[in-house]
Amino acid sequence: MKENIRKLVKQPLLLILVVLIMLTLIIFIAFPMFQIFLSSFLSNGEINWQGYERVFAGGQLTSALTNSLVLAIIVSILSTAIAYFFAYTFAYIEVPFKKIFNGIAILPVISPPFVIALSAILLFGRGGFISETLLGIENANIYGLHGLILVQTLTYFPVAFLVLAGLLRSISPSLEEASDNLGSTKWQTFKKVTLPLSVPGIGNAFLLVFIQSMADFGNPMTIGGDYNTVAREIYMQAVGSYNMQAGAALAMVLLTVTVILYAVQKFWVGKKSYVTVTGKPTSARKMVSKGVFRRIMIGICYGLSATVILFYILVPIGSFIQLWGVNYSFTLDHYSYVFSIGQKAVVDTLQLSIIATPIGGLFAMILAFLIVRKRFAGKKLMEGISMLSIAIPGTVIGISYILAFNQAPLAITGTALIIIAAFIVRAMPVGIRSGITSLQQIDPSIEEAATNLGASGSKTFFSIVLPLIRPAFFSSLVYTFVKSMTAMSAVIFLVSARYNLITASILAQVESGRIGVASAYCTLLIILMIAAMLVLNGLTALFTGKWKLRKDKQTGAEIISKDAANADSVNAA
Repeated sequence: MKENIRKLVKQPLLLILVVLIMLTLIIFIAFPMFQIFLSSFLSNGEINWQGYERVFAGGQLTSALTNSLVLAIIVSILSTAIAYFFAYTFAYIEVPFKKIFNGIAILPVISPPFVIALSAILLFGRGGFISETLLGIENANIYGLHGLILVQTLTYFPVAFLVLAGLLRSISPSLEEASDNLGSTKWQTFKKVTLPLSVPGIGNAFLLVFIQSMADFGNPMTIGGDYNTVAREIYMQAVGSYNMQAGAALAMVLLTVTVILYAVQKFWVGKKSYVTVTGKPTSARKMVSKGVFRRIMIGICYGLSATVILFYILVPIGSFIQLWGVNYSFTLDHYSYVFSIGQKAVVDTLQLSIIATPIGGLFAMILAFLIVRKRFAGKKLMEGISMLSIAIPGTVIGISYILAFNQAPLAITGTALIIIAAFIVRAMPVGIRSGITSLQQIDPSIEEAATNLGASGSKTFFSIVLPLIRPAFFSSLVYTFVKSMTAMSAVIFLVSARYNLITASILAQVESGRIGVASAYCTLLIILMIAAMLVLNGLTALFTGKWKLRKDKQTGAEIISKDAANADSVNAA
């Protein structure tokens, strides 16, 4: 410890950087969490347990907690089962048009958090196309537990699919072939070999969906009806009833649940060993290319995928309908509203997201560099605080920011800064993990050589490190922009007359019954997201392909060089 402090003192620039970053993490993560913890025990300036007593007393707050747990368990089981079915199909069966399914898996990431809920209302709600127009059911009720199970399962199973698909593809085929050679049937091989090896992926997918369902705010607000949930009740207590103690206590319970689940995910599932890739040569997996089993599996996958696509396509269609369920004539009135009265929300969202994106991306890379490459007192604490926000639900961040930044000397409520900070904090952990993974694959001697040749720490970082981790840097930029544009649960507490956001405007339109305008907002947001991702991916391809690490043919030294044949190269080792 003392040695690390001495090294830090000898490097004043590093010391200043560490202090500034630690101060930023304390102000925007640790301090708000302390404030919400403190507020859960305070009522009229007195310390008491009334907030927690209300949560566990068997009333409305207890019901919200129970409802959320029931919903999360059901959705997690269904989403994980469907995702595993999809992942198994794509890992073991020849499926045409696989790229389409990769696109489906990305849709929940780039779309607003309640697109599926809007589509469910258009299809099965009062005046719904299927419920009333096709089936003749008047006043159909999609609101409540059954509606939430439908929309959350369709929303989150693609996320679980991304987790499981990579794991199943990485399982070595040699183990399954050995089982087959010993006389096992396909079912026995699956039950005794494939399924046990899938346990870490299944556990991760289940916990990921469970946490997202527990923290979900947009869908319960849109389609929850009388089925109350924790995230929605936190908002209603803090904003509707202005009972900050009850809202803070409920938020602390939700935070405790999510932190425990992340701990289980990291320490229980992570301790088990399921290594099947040993470095020894193995044959490629023999894919199922014909038979009834293949046709059934592909047919079910195509059917489910068509259902998801239908739900996403319906929102753009609904944005051009005069009044869904009553008047199906074509109109542009909803877009006229969005581009006139509602354009402030679009402009504000774009501006704030564009500001947050480079700050969040660079901040994550610097943090990753400090964690991997530098030794200093408090490094573990810095990493712990920076990664804490990955387990904090958005509603908890939102209410904690209101409590922490509503009075001097940090009275930034209602300003752009508080929204930008929420954007960065929500997206930062993914960028940090990406940066850490990239840096761990790069030999530190490259940076040491630059330092020995007289390069300063900042020069080494921007000229040597950043070019080598550009893929991680640009993926961090993309993720930060996407999360900022589609943020809902955290920023719903932070919007004001000065700064409004698209997602908050969508929710307001849904609550007022203007589904057409809400659909127009969603469609515009999806178009903006696709355009932004194309631009950012193009920049990623341009810049990440521009620099590479290679060995010099004559000296054998590793150098960072441009792809151009006659470009200058910088000797790095």
